[in-house]
Amino acid sequence: MAAAEKREQLFHFTNLPGKKCLSLENSATTDLLMKWSMKDTIQVQYYSYDKLFQSYQKDDFALDFLTDSQVMSTLSVMSSRGSWGGLGFKAAKVEVEPVPCAITSMTIFDRLQEEGIVRESGSIMKCFDEFYEDFQISDELRKMLLMEDSDNYEMYSDEERDELLLRLFKHLCLGGAVCQYEDDIKPYLDTTKALYKELISVQKDASTQDLRVTSLVYKVKAWDKDDHQFYPSEDDHEQTFAYLIVDPLKRHVTVFYHRWGRGIFG
Repeated sequence: MAAAEKREQLFHFTNLPGKKCLSLENSATTDLLMKWSMKDTIQVQYYSYDKLFQSYQKDDFALDFLTDSQVMSTLSVMSSRGSWGGLGFKAAKVEVEPVPCAITSMTIFDRLQEEGIVRESGSIMKCFDEFYEDFQISDELRKMLLMEDSDNYEMYSDEERDELLLRLFKHLCLGGAVCQYEDDIKPYLDTTKALYKELISVQKDASTQDLRVTSLVYKVKAWDKDDHQFYPSEDDHEQTFAYLIVDPLKRHVTVFYHRWGRGIFG
């Protein structure tokens, strides 16, 4: 955790308003996000930065980002009332969690069928309704994702669940506050794949010719000078998050943000 004291800003940022997350803007995806109650509560924004970034600088990088004048004036956040606005506060303290991001294949999801969570047809196995915090669980997929006492919870290790790909999949499967869940796995997998491919950067390894993820990913929280958490929101929730996805080669950072709630139109 890093705190803002009297320190020189190391990194400066420039908003890239012309860059869009196309995988979230096509009509098929927007229809799904509407169904999942995420369309009005999710945001992807892009920035460039001015100096070489290395992973040991993650705390300074995030603190500089959330105190930078251009970020302060352009970064969108959702209020507790469900309306979008500016950041509102300058960060005085940040918590930066490194997120593993090494997977370059969707084969990890083959286990869903192998373990009987998904039928060969793609339909998701149902179960008796249960409630876990804010979520209604009516199928084996959500039970596996949320409940540690599920028979299938250990089909993915803690290390695998930490991976950005698995996190994206879980976020999409759980959806927003009034989510209409899918009966078939395909929409979740297709949307996860498209979004993941657009959010991360990859490079071919010269010696093996295998693809390698070059992005560095961090989950970020921030507090103001009065020690009140304000980013990504005032309260923690499974479906409230802000990821900074850094491309150290292009010197770009992508902000992938979502706040649990119904949104201004929900």
